[in-house]
Amino acid sequence: MTTPPQPVEQLSYEEAMRELEDIIDRLETAQSSLQESLDLFERGQALAQRCAALLDQAELRVRQVTTEEDAGAG
Repeated sequence: MTTPPQPVEQLSYEEAMRELEDIIDRLETAQSSLQESLDLFERGQALAQRCAALLDQAELRVRQVTTEEDAGAG
């Protein structure tokens, strides 16, 4: 019996990226059934969106920090 995957919203960037890479490898081998491939694709899409959202958050934080530093220096 396999354990269900962790909800995408709870994954760190590194965890989501690692799982996405695993899914890509599995899809590239083409040894999955059509339904399994579709399920993997959907999970991969959700993981990619999670990674993009986390990167957007990180970029915003960097901009806020650099803006605060620039304001303090001037």
